[in-house]
Amino acid sequence: MSTQKQDIIRLERESVVPILKPKLIMKLAYLIEQASDRAEFLKLCKRVEYTIRAWYLLQFEDLMQLHSLFDPVYGSQRLQQQSLSSEEIDVLEQNFLTYFFQVMEKSNFKIVTDEEIEIAHSGQYLLNLPITVDESKLDSKLLKKYFQEHPHENLPEFSDKYIIFRRGIGIDRTSDYFFMEKVDMIIARLWGWFLRVTRIQKILSRKTSSRIRQDSKKTDEITADGEGEDLFVERIRIENMQLSMKNLLGQITAQEPTFDRMIVVYRRASTKTNTERGIYIKHFKNIPMADMELVLPEKKNPSLTPMDWVKFLISAVVGLVALVTSLEMPKADIWVIIAILSGVVGYCAKIYFTFQQNMATYQNLITQSMYDKQLDSGRGTLLHLCDDVIQQEVKEVIISFFILMEQGKATLNDLDLRCEELILEEFGEKCNFDVVDAVQKLEKLGIVSRDTLGRIYCVGLKRANEIIGTTTEELVMKAKQAASQLA
Repeated sequence: MSTQKQDIIRLERESVVPILKPKLIMKLAYLIEQASDRAEFLKLCKRVEYTIRAWYLLQFEDLMQLHSLFDPVYGSQRLQQQSLSSEEIDVLEQNFLTYFFQVMEKSNFKIVTDEEIEIAHSGQYLLNLPITVDESKLDSKLLKKYFQEHPHENLPEFSDKYIIFRRGIGIDRTSDYFFMEKVDMIIARLWGWFLRVTRIQKILSRKTSSRIRQDSKKTDEITADGEGEDLFVERIRIENMQLSMKNLLGQITAQEPTFDRMIVVYRRASTKTNTERGIYIKHFKNIPMADMELVLPEKKNPSLTPMDWVKFLISAVVGLVALVTSLEMPKADIWVIIAILSGVVGYCAKIYFTFQQNMATYQNLITQSMYDKQLDSGRGTLLHLCDDVIQQEVKEVIISFFILMEQGKATLNDLDLRCEELILEEFGEKCNFDVVDAVQKLEKLGIVSRDTLGRIYCVGLKRANEIIGTTTEELVMKAKQAASQLA
């Protein structure tokens, strides 16, 4: 589909190694020439994973225990059994949020900002209705208290009621005829033409011109900074489509960037009879940016937009004026009157049925988001996040050690570049490698050191395995093997 102009979104590249761990390990092992070194490397990879998993075990157990008290289904019963005071519960829920936000940071999730939401909402994709949150149904104390004690930059304006996390970027494409959407696009362009001809647009634009200039300046500055590290994704939208018979009558393909993973955290508002303590955690996948409203909590039922009501009123006034004018004529033509009435009624019916179709689409999208796009919630999401943290940390440590083992000493910046080059050359993937965290883990394991110039170097493979030592998991596996041999 051709477009009048390209709609490009710039996105910061994330610190996620986008390669499955088994594939990563086998590929790196294959690159090692000596068979004995290859066996030692595979052993080291297992010991690294077992050790890192053990480091996080107690922290994750604390997280799960705290979540069990604030689970929306059974949490209230557990809190009653604990016989805790309101102040003690307040402390526990803040502890839970502290652990949770640490896990989200380790999993490379980022909090969605107001700027990102504005960019996402600047276009339409499959959802063409204004969706808003019923804030009266959401608690505003829990998250507000947390952010007062743990300040974050660029928090969205709704951060006291709910938080949206996002990670990963993808592309969603939908091919269809989009007949109603094309009609809306034509009407919108005619409406824009009417505003320009009547010079109403100039009056409206004066009020917002200064703000737009500021926003565009800010966008230019952001885009110019760090272009090499960023992702550029194109939106292909119906409203930018060129008017041609092929586009209007044939199938077209709309394209929208997606957030690969989104997690929403909130608490429902308490009532006079019930103090709400449950904390909701919902996990979604492949959410189009323009349809981000799908993940919002406690959504209001959509209604006709103000623009729809304006269209209704203008149509009624124009139709009434035309009808009165035709009746005042000396010889009123009944067919002219019927044509005017039919046109007005038909246009109003079109607005109404377009709304009904959008409502049906909205309901289908909500159903799809519940069944297809919602991955998990509550404890299931936390378990997934905990495992995700471990997998990412293991991959970062293994890649860093492999580079030091194969290429020798390196500064922190050199190691960062070498790791990113390896991922690109061997796997065809780009990522912003988190080298600082990886080196900290290697130093904690005791298998790398720094020379007098601050360069990082690693010990030999065999020595690295000796330093980490035999893990509990290895002892259990040896015991199982011995038992199976005796049997």
